[in-house]
Amino acid sequence: MWAASCLASCCAACACEACRTAVGSIGRRSARIAYCGLFALSLLASWVLREVAAPLLQSIPWINHFSKTPDREWFETDAVLRVSLGNFLFFTILAVIMAGIKDQKDPRDKVHHGGWMAKIFCWVVIVFLMFFVPNGVVSFYESISKFGSGLFLLVQVVLLLDFVHGWNENWVAKDEQFWSVVSLCTYFSWDSISMYRVIFCSLKICSYLFHLHHCRYMALLVVSVVCYIATFSFSGLLFHWFTPSGQDCGLNMFFIVSTLILVFLFAIVALHPKINGSLLPASVIGLYCTYLCYSGLSSEPRDYECNGLHNHSKAMSTSSLTLGLCTTILSVVYSAVRAGSSATVLSAPDSPRADKPLLPFSKADEEDTKEVAKPVAYSYSFFHLIFSLASMYSAMLLTGWSTSVGESGKLVDVGWPSVYVRMATQWATAGLFIWSLVAPLLFPDREF
Repeated sequence: MWAASCLASCCAACACEACRTAVGSIGRRSARIAYCGLFALSLLASWVLREVAAPLLQSIPWINHFSKTPDREWFETDAVLRVSLGNFLFFTILAVIMAGIKDQKDPRDKVHHGGWMAKIFCWVVIVFLMFFVPNGVVSFYESISKFGSGLFLLVQVVLLLDFVHGWNENWVAKDEQFWSVVSLCTYFSWDSISMYRVIFCSLKICSYLFHLHHCRYMALLVVSVVCYIATFSFSGLLFHWFTPSGQDCGLNMFFIVSTLILVFLFAIVALHPKINGSLLPASVIGLYCTYLCYSGLSSEPRDYECNGLHNHSKAMSTSSLTLGLCTTILSVVYSAVRAGSSATVLSAPDSPRADKPLLPFSKADEEDTKEVAKPVAYSYSFFHLIFSLASMYSAMLLTGWSTSVGESGKLVDVGWPSVYVRMATQWATAGLFIWSLVAPLLFPDREF
């Protein structure tokens, strides 16, 4: 017995030392990954408490102070909201602390990248204290979370627009480099002493670049065509799933038809001679709007007669629910990482405009961080604000936008509020994309 106790103590000590070493090794290179890991851990805790904490919450007098005990779904929603509230406060406090950091010489820069044992301890304490907060505070947080979730979806839209325009501009810039190299080859062909040798080498180089040039245009065409095929095929499935025969589904029909109109409108505006745009951004945004339409329609209540997926959802297994939650986690974490890595959208005022990878790939990148008074690569405050909004969004997903009554309370992201938020996000996406195309034409003197 004594030997077993000593062995357990040694194992616990080794585990603590391993955790301390792992946390201590987190530095500037991996800070953003660590924040994402902490956020994913909070989502996992929310989901676990949603499934198992209801009996415990029912026995807490300051939570269950009702004359009649609510349904189990109410306590499941309450557990998720309390963890989300703690997560929201943790990242909001960090966002306030990190406001106004200009360079890495600021002492708060070390707080952002280090002190992980203290930060994890503070996170655990804050989440724990949320279970002592009155129900009125949690109810107020639930109300503002709907608006915070909408802001998070708008941030996703801005990041997507930044990505597709950057993608298109990158390939167009390579095309301009191609023609500059071709002209350079022609110049050296007639200006060199070893004319025949230079001509031969220049022709080989130009032939290779010409091949790459056509490959890029072919890739642009292929990606655009694939996106449009996926968009129209997906739209056909939407008609099949959400406009069943014999039912009056005018609202669903309106959502699907308006989505197709937006897809055609994107292409018309992008190809207008005065706009001189490209089909690539239009096709990607059209596909994303179609996905938002599906996401909104699939979030309709399961007892709604026009929701053709309700028969499948009744047989929804735990593994399917786990897969849906994992997809949600990946989507939220990707948005936060993209937000912290996008120098063109979220960089600090004095920071370089060049994009930086999440992890450096060479020692030179690591040595650059040791320079004194080097500008920060991105806005730390906005980075934490993204996680604050994502905490609200994930709470709404796990609680079905707080429509946790009956069957809807057992499903992720289900309810009429979710439908209208997704469709409003689609219209906001369409408006922002069209504005990004016409704004340079309307305001030629401004830089966009």
